[in-house]
Amino acid sequence: MLQQRSGAYREKLAAPIARILDVQKADGAIPWFEQGPWDSWNHAECVMALGVAGEEAAARKGLEALAEAQRGDGAFLSEYGNALPMADHVSIARMPAPQVLDTNFTAYVATALEHHRLLFGTRAARPFWPMVRAAIDHVLDHQHDHGDVSWCAEAHGTGLDDALLAGNASIHASLGHALDLAAAMRDPQPRWREARQRLGEAIRARPERFSRSDQERGYHAMDWYYPVLTGVLTGEQAQARIREEWDRFVHGDLGCRCVSHEPWVTVAETCELVIALLRCGMNNEAVRLLELVEARRDTCGTFWMGWQFSEEIDWPAEKPTWTQAAYVLALDALEEISPASGIFAG
Repeated sequence: MLQQRSGAYREKLAAPIARILDVQKADGAIPWFEQGPWDSWNHAECVMALGVAGEEAAARKGLEALAEAQRGDGAFLSEYGNALPMADHVSIARMPAPQVLDTNFTAYVATALEHHRLLFGTRAARPFWPMVRAAIDHVLDHQHDHGDVSWCAEAHGTGLDDALLAGNASIHASLGHALDLAAAMRDPQPRWREARQRLGEAIRARPERFSRSDQERGYHAMDWYYPVLTGVLTGEQAQARIREEWDRFVHGDLGCRCVSHEPWVTVAETCELVIALLRCGMNNEAVRLLELVEARRDTCGTFWMGWQFSEEIDWPAEKPTWTQAAYVLALDALEEISPASGIFAG
């Protein structure tokens, strides 16, 4: 059934999936691009995209790579690719990226495994359940009494401690998926349920917990739509949040900016916004945005990272694996290609 459903969209999926498979290493790891950084969040996103396309063997290999990369304390040491400098005007430098024990990156393996279970069954997911259990326990060891979760293990309890709104919203969703897995595995985790409730309350009612550092906040599109994408905000409240900042982040007929003050729309943020729109019932807007994304394909059908509309160039000149994955997951949420299509759209 999965192959039949994905077959109807084979042409749209072909190039993005081929890009992910081309970059995936022999051990199953999926970095951003050749000689690029690796982190557990973007890797997990790619594993899910492979599953949507019916690439079960490659998806399982990706889960095996995650299990192999997990530390004894349940965390994943990820490379922070966003900190890499540009090698020139258009290309990201190929060099080691800073490493961090990001709590959101660690929690996201639960989403990837629940997605795999929905596609291929509980038996296929069961060998990786201990990985998720250890990952979630590690993340919750870094939750504060107020409900928020430190953005990384290294900062927890130090003067650099802070919580990121988008990251915490993503953790909230991952906790929900972890609880679904726990039910399927008949391994109840009441601590997780209580922690998820407190985290949701913090996101909805304690904004000061997400601005405890000197960094300027609020200009990243993810901080705008992630509370909606992850179901922390629903119904009229979710729609109001989206409409309030729409003109700030959505640029004309191009898509969603990555950050509000830069002339740069990105495929991944636009695709994630599509899922957020579907989740809160703004389907017409979702369809239009996903249509706009099609303009960002190269001649082979693979997606560029984004479009710098001041200079009118594809920028940077990179085609990250997770950009391809974000499109695949958005298309699935919209068209219900796979049995896991509702994992984000609600």
